[in-house]
Amino acid sequence: MKEQKQKRHWGDRRDGRWVRNAPGLQTVMAHLMPNRTDCEVYLNDTIDATELVKYLEEKNAEHPDYKTTIFHCAITGLARMVRERPLMNRFIQGRRIYERNEISLSFVCKRRFTDHAEEALMVLVPKDTDSLDEISKKIIGDVRETRKSEHSTGGVDSLLDSFAKIPRPILMLLIRMIRWLDFWGMNPKFITEGDPNYTTILCSNLGSIKCPSVYHHLNNYGTNSIMITIGTLHKEEVLMPDGRKEIRDLIDIGATLDERIADGFYFARSLKLIKYIFAHPKLLEQPLSEPSGFEYEN
Repeated sequence: MKEQKQKRHWGDRRDGRWVRNAPGLQTVMAHLMPNRTDCEVYLNDTIDATELVKYLEEKNAEHPDYKTTIFHCAITGLARMVRERPLMNRFIQGRRIYERNEISLSFVCKRRFTDHAEEALMVLVPKDTDSLDEISKKIIGDVRETRKSEHSTGGVDSLLDSFAKIPRPILMLLIRMIRWLDFWGMNPKFITEGDPNYTTILCSNLGSIKCPSVYHHLNNYGTNSIMITIGTLHKEEVLMPDGRKEIRDLIDIGATLDERIADGFYFARSLKLIKYIFAHPKLLEQPLSEPSGFEYEN
């Protein structure tokens, strides 16, 4: 499937198309509650990853030199969910509702697992033809390249380092100008490119540092409408549908969403799709453009 760029019309942004036919409630909410942090919805749930763990054990046994992780699967699963649930790829800025031109996921990479090591901001833009293998290779390659250096080597990290050296009064004026440009969708590409505040989902892999999932706030700056934290994989006794008790592999997740982009019913179905993907990990081998076949239930 060849990806095609949509024609840009008046009112569209460089990174998104203005949704002119949005429901009146959502349109008015963008004016009544213009700040994203005023519209946060918090979600905490547990995902059964038993089948995913089995799948990874078999997959990594075949390729011991190339390890696919739960985080790689989670990123791929989230990308599939957004591809199938387009309202999850919307954002509100300048009191208007927009739909992104592409799916993007971002996360923070610790350069070293020490208290004082720097963090690097990383952004992944999957293609419709990508599957787990392609996304996994991109993540591994980007992380490996980032960890070659103790300090930022370019992109948004270097830009932030440069801003930090500016005297406070000038920096205050500069930030005010950037926020004004952000409101009107006119921020230059060199500022927004690689910034996790301008991605579909900002994801934090807390399981990699043996921490549970937490709630993380959204930011008024940028266009990010979804923040997800992934906790540690753990075993727990679960009551199965047939009444049996069974020890299962579980992962806790925490999500913060901008309630203005969709309603609770849409969010709930999107979560069910993620759970379905984890329960059927073979779906991760298919290109993102192929539908999951999940039958949505009321």
